[in-house]
Amino acid sequence: MSDYEVLTVSDMTSRRASDERSVSEPALHGAPYRHAESMSSAARNAGRSLAARSLNKPVPKVSPENVLRAFNTWAFKREHPSDPQLILQVIAEAVAHDRPVPFVVYWGKGPRCQIDEHDVKCLDYLAAFASRVSAVYAPGALMKLIFTDTHARLNGYTDLGIRTYCGAIEAQAHRRGFETCTLSKLIETTQAKAEDYLDDKVPEDMLAKLSASAMKWYHGADTVERGAVTYFHMNMIEKRAVELAFPNAIFATFNSSKFRILFPKRMPIFYMYSLQRGTSVKPWFLPADTPPCDASSCRCRSANSGSADRP
Repeated sequence: MSDYEVLTVSDMTSRRASDERSVSEPALHGAPYRHAESMSSAARNAGRSLAARSLNKPVPKVSPENVLRAFNTWAFKREHPSDPQLILQVIAEAVAHDRPVPFVVYWGKGPRCQIDEHDVKCLDYLAAFASRVSAVYAPGALMKLIFTDTHARLNGYTDLGIRTYCGAIEAQAHRRGFETCTLSKLIETTQAKAEDYLDDKVPEDMLAKLSASAMKWYHGADTVERGAVTYFHMNMIEKRAVELAFPNAIFATFNSSKFRILFPKRMPIFYMYSLQRGTSVKPWFLPADTPPCDASSCRCRSANSGSADRP
C-alpha cells in the first residue's frame, strides 16, 4: 500500500533542453554507467588535478551546485524536489567532509516473495542515478534502502515471505554498493513518536488516495478503510523515525508530491521515477496481477524449507 537542479526563472527552458538531450542518452535501466559527456569531463578534471598537484596548488573542491545538477535531471526526477536549497545544504555538508552524498529510499513488498526483473531494473536505475553523482564528485552517493516491513505485515504478508523477498533484494543491493535496514528496526532504535495527526482523523483527500491503494494491496483482517487509516498513522511515526536516524540525508521516493505528508517533514524530498524515465510504478507491485502468498500456500517455502516463520 506504500505506494536538483537549482530552480531559476529559466527552469522551464532548462527542462525542455534537458528533455531534448535525454532522447540521445543511453538506456538507464542497464548496468550503471557514466554518460560520455560526464566521462570526458571527468578526464579533463583529472588532468587539471594532476596539473594542480604538479604546481603544488590545492585541488579545488566540486561545488554543491554542480553535484546537484548531476542528478537533478528529467532523466530521473518525476517533478521538482521539495526543497532544493535544503538539498544543497545536505550536499555541502557531504562535500565539506569528503563524504558520499546520502540518500534514503523506501523499498516495499508486494505479492511476490521472489525477486524478479522489475526489481533488478529498479536497482540498476538507482545505481545509474548514483553514478551521476560519482561522475562529478569522487566520494559519490550512498544509497540506503529502507525495507518497509511494517507496511508488508499490515498488508497481510507473511514474515517468511518478507524475509525471503527482502533478503534477495538485500543481496542485489549490496552488490551495487547500497546499504539496507528495516523500518521496524529504525522505529525500535529511535523510539520515535508521532508529531502529527495524533487522533484518528485522516485528511479526506489522503484517505481517498490510501483507500484506493488499499483496495489493490491490502490483504489484512480489517476493512480496507481501516487498513488505510492504520497505514496513515503508522507513517506519522515512521517518518519521524527516518529523520531521526538520517537527519542529514535526502529522502528519495517513487511517489509524487501528493503524498508529501507521509514523508519526513525536515528532510528534502526527491521525487523520482522507479524503473526508467516516465515510469513510477513500484517494482515490488509488478506484475500487477500476481496473486499474493498466504500462510497456507506460500510459494517461497521451497527456498526456505528449513526456516521457521519468525519475525
